[in-house]
Amino acid sequence: MVMRWDAFLAVVQERGEYSAPQEAERAVRVVLALLGAHVVGAERAELAARLPESCALVLLDPLPAAEPLTPERFVRATAAWIEGATEATAKWDVGAVLSVVADAAGEELMRRVLLQLPPGYDLLFGRSQPT
Repeated sequence: MVMRWDAFLAVVQERGEYSAPQEAERAVRVVLALLGAHVVGAERAELAARLPESCALVLLDPLPAAEPLTPERFVRATAAWIEGATEATAKWDVGAVLSVVADAAGEELMRRVLLQLPPGYDLLFGRSQPT
């Protein structure tokens, strides 16, 4: 069953320790837009189907990236899109959002998603071991 938007946002808010739901929503929208540019094909569609509709629309909207971003560049790109963010706060935002995405995706889909991304993304998704 797909998690509802308010439940998804509440988990991101809790994991990110955000004081307001608006902060969590901003992080969700930026991180999913960047992720959507880097995950393609059946995996992106299947991941979108496991997320709330608002998240799915953001994930499916971007054009594919011209080149894959390393995890470090992904965090920097996130920082660039969130007003007032630093690389440290952006890493926190990415981890809060992607760990909830990973929970929604499940192990098998996460394995396939991580195969599309450069090494090191497993840590951004809250995984301690490479998949």
